[in-house]
Amino acid sequence: MKSIRVGCGSASWGDMLDPAVELAERGDVQYIGFDHLAELTMSILQRMKQKDPTRGYIPDLVPWMKRLLPVARDKGIRMLTNAGGANVEAAGDAVAHLASSLGHTGLKLGLVFGDDVLPRIQEFRAQGVKFHNLDTGEEDIDRIADRIVSANAYIGSEGQIQALAERADVVITGRATDSSVHIAPMVHEFGWATDDWNLMGAAIAIGHIIECSSGCAGGMSNFWKDIAEPWRVAFPIAEIYENGDVVITKAAGSGRMVTEWTVKEHLVYEVHDPTRYLMADGVADFSACRVETVGPDRVKVTGFKGTPRPDTLKLCLGYEDGWIGESEISVCWPDAYEKAQFCETFLRGRFAALKLPITEMRVDFIGLNSIHGPLATLPRALEDLNEVRVRVAVRTTSKEHANLVRREVTHLWTHGPVGTTAVISPPPPRQVISLWPTLVPRELVPQTMVMKEVR
Repeated sequence: MKSIRVGCGSASWGDMLDPAVELAERGDVQYIGFDHLAELTMSILQRMKQKDPTRGYIPDLVPWMKRLLPVARDKGIRMLTNAGGANVEAAGDAVAHLASSLGHTGLKLGLVFGDDVLPRIQEFRAQGVKFHNLDTGEEDIDRIADRIVSANAYIGSEGQIQALAERADVVITGRATDSSVHIAPMVHEFGWATDDWNLMGAAIAIGHIIECSSGCAGGMSNFWKDIAEPWRVAFPIAEIYENGDVVITKAAGSGRMVTEWTVKEHLVYEVHDPTRYLMADGVADFSACRVETVGPDRVKVTGFKGTPRPDTLKLCLGYEDGWIGESEISVCWPDAYEKAQFCETFLRGRFAALKLPITEMRVDFIGLNSIHGPLATLPRALEDLNEVRVRVAVRTTSKEHANLVRREVTHLWTHGPVGTTAVISPPPPRQVISLWPTLVPRELVPQTMVMKEVR
């Protein structure tokens, strides 16, 4: 039975590079997919593009390609990435320039467009489309319409499949679904019909298992104590068969581990309903799949199913929503907890006296409640705490007000309790970009693919 090996080379902007290089060099893969995006990433990249039309793609793309292109060209590996972000064209230009400088003439770049619908929002509204907020229930975007800075639909694998069919060596897209960079090679190699919903369900599930790089190979794992050499990170490989079965593995001799449990951990990661995992390419059902060990670091997964793809695509609108000012300060033993409470009382009182327009405020005692918040269980012996780090973050209406937050925290150094120390240089005020999650009719978001050849 025909099979291919597809590796995952990244889970996010800023992921490790060396495991991706090891994967290319030692993984015996034909394809590597790279996911670099998250919900708010698109708003950040859109801002970058507005300031400089040659930016707006993931900056990691160029150093990643510099390391990986020589290996990929030598081994015939084809790479797919959504690092095009908010500026696929500029990303293609940057990779083409790099490839030319490295002597990789003839390299074919498939550029996939269609996810960025920011210029078309008013057109959609004129057609009667309403952008219902999936979180708040608001019917439409009237409240934020003049503050939208990004609008990106989660497109599927269609354009990437076309690029591979036209022999692209590197495929670059924008806000495609995380799994699409892994789905496209399966459809291309096996000739799967994109309306064979069981096979598309398998493709989606397989892409989901490997899309978070080390997530199914010991990363983010309950079994972290079993990792002998934590610094050796391995990225996964999906050995996929044309009937939709898969063996999840990793490069021989690489770090971490692939076990039934590490695969199961990521199989349920970010999944609300395992019978209906909605993606742009279809709806996967992995509620009845079978997971079994078939060798060292080799886990076979079978039994995926699927149903027809949704008529809508997820659409994330990013909009301006105020400014954040934040800072931190430390207090020490004795009475560290009471001193931290004093600091909070001081700051809340100062902000009220200054009539600071606060939209939202958060005070964390780092080491006690900064992760679990009001649900945190405090230790019994609070008097024995050596130190507490106090962090305050305020969302307000302007950059000037956000800067005031930072200044007030520094006053605790001289106007706080004895033992207040270690004021850090606070980060500059930053603009808040909030998300408006919604849906858009699929037929309004066509994809186009442009081939670019390195000369």
